[in-house]
Amino acid sequence: MRYLIDTDWSIDYLRDSPAIAEQVDKLRSEGIGLSVVSLAELYEGIFLSRDPARSEEGLRQFLSRIELLALDVETCRIFGQERGRLRGLGNLIGDMDILIGATALRHNLILLTNNHRHFERIQGLSISSV
Repeated sequence: MRYLIDTDWSIDYLRDSPAIAEQVDKLRSEGIGLSVVSLAELYEGIFLSRDPARSEEGLRQFLSRIELLALDVETCRIFGQERGRLRGLGNLIGDMDILIGATALRHNLILLTNNHRHFERIQGLSISSV
């Protein structure tokens, strides 16, 4: 696996964004993972949608083609280290974003995101966007 797909790209993919769908389909052969943190954020959106059952079915299809990455002790250690560093700098971002970034760092993955403003603050994180 080479990539971790962020929540924003996942949402765009599920909404049939042509640019994102093309990139995801192109990169899938190299392996794409999804953090359980992003999955939780996606479920929030599903239950706020007009048709949760239909949205959840789309998510199930999406999940069948990628690997789901759980949090482990090392990911939590990276999270704590990075959150502490950012807090000390007065440059803190949301915990969900730090957990997603920590997951990418833990597995040495490139994060597929368009949210550079937050993720570029995470030290050592590789980012790719459309």
